[in-house]
Amino acid sequence: MDPRMDKQARYFLEVLKYTSNEAITMVNVEGEVLFWNMAAERTYQIKQEEIIGRKIKDFFRQEDLVVLKMLETEQPVRSIYHRPRPDKHVLINSAPVYDDEGRLIGAIAVEQDISQLVKLNEELSDASLQLDQLKSAVSQNHAESPFSRIKGKSRAIQEAIQLAMKVAKTDATVLITGESGVGKELFARAIHEASLRHHKPFVPINCGAIPLALFESELFGYEAGAFTGATKEGKKGKIELANGGTLFLDEVGELPMEMQVKLLRVLQEREVYRIGGTKPIPVNIRVLAASNRNLEQMVAEGSFREDLYYRLNVVSLSIPPLRERLEDIPELVQMFVNEFAAKYQKPTPSLDSQVIALFLQYHWPGNIRQLRNVVERLIILTDGNQINQEDVRRLFPVAETKAGRPSALVTKPMTHLATVNQHPLQAEKAALEKQRIEQALQETYGNKSAAAKKLGISRATLYKKLKAYGISWKTNED
Repeated sequence: MDPRMDKQARYFLEVLKYTSNEAITMVNVEGEVLFWNMAAERTYQIKQEEIIGRKIKDFFRQEDLVVLKMLETEQPVRSIYHRPRPDKHVLINSAPVYDDEGRLIGAIAVEQDISQLVKLNEELSDASLQLDQLKSAVSQNHAESPFSRIKGKSRAIQEAIQLAMKVAKTDATVLITGESGVGKELFARAIHEASLRHHKPFVPINCGAIPLALFESELFGYEAGAFTGATKEGKKGKIELANGGTLFLDEVGELPMEMQVKLLRVLQEREVYRIGGTKPIPVNIRVLAASNRNLEQMVAEGSFREDLYYRLNVVSLSIPPLRERLEDIPELVQMFVNEFAAKYQKPTPSLDSQVIALFLQYHWPGNIRQLRNVVERLIILTDGNQINQEDVRRLFPVAETKAGRPSALVTKPMTHLATVNQHPLQAEKAALEKQRIEQALQETYGNKSAAAKKLGISRATLYKKLKAYGISWKTNED
């Protein structure tokens, strides 16, 4: 340790040796190790007495040492992924150290060992890839269209399906937008399976679920020697694994800025460099991207690269939220009821007419994912042969119609929906019509002429329906 350090500082450093969970290294301008804590011992299996006072390059390859580069560049680094040894993956913070006169006297590096995290991520990635390949194989063995798994006959969803089918046969990059839970990945898989690349891999990557430190290795892979006993040829990244097939970038708006630059280069050059590699690897991929964020707004704010946005947005596919395709709810509910009754080995229950009516009145902020989860809970917790409105109300705040968004609408109870002798389909139709009228009034800010035009009915007919459904508007209009 530097003899110029005062006695008190020595005491603090001595305690730091044993208390920090991160590996801490300090070197002087000659590259000699001044400080090496217990965490560094555990990470690199090098004892303090072996390394302190000696050149750090005697224990590591010089080109792998960020702390030595710091002495040359004097540029600090923050939370970057680094491999100081072939079998070690770390997240490193490093900075130069100066004396009172501003002269460089050394550098310090603090490293968090993420080798186990990387290894677990590799195992998860391999398992996910195998599962995706199995799903693709199962899908290809069925004669039905890949888009048949997307349920719904509403105009909104059918228009999205028709556009997806049209673009599927091409190699165009598609940007799929929509709220969380609308089924963006389902569309992406269908596009891949209907494409000429269907016999090649579909490789999804959730950009919002990857730790920042693992982004580069996840996308680009790394050269040989990642782990003791690991494959000798290194590890392929997701881009390389998708070669010949489709790379699906889910939640692409979560990509860190530095990864956006590298992804853009891949899309332009159609080649990838692994971490630690110098040889370009050609890749032939189709890119599908999805986001529930407004990328155009992110471009304006400077948090998403404009050039990457236009690279991804060759064809834009917008998936409608569930509240814009309410007529599909009965079919979706029945599909989920059948699915979960079979999964939990229960008799398929019937649905009270009021159940669908309640579902049609809810705003569904979580979209189809939320609807599916609600039905699953109903199947698990309902023991009878019928699901009624009380079962729903116990599990789900359906009484809060349009929950989460302000409404200027005032509605009265739809007593005609509660008529005992009314057919369930009539009740569903009435509830759906009421919902459409409410939505049209919301979108036109209570302008009844505009709402009637939007609904394709006369103003007089609209007034009759407003009275029948007990709908009024809190304005002085009319």
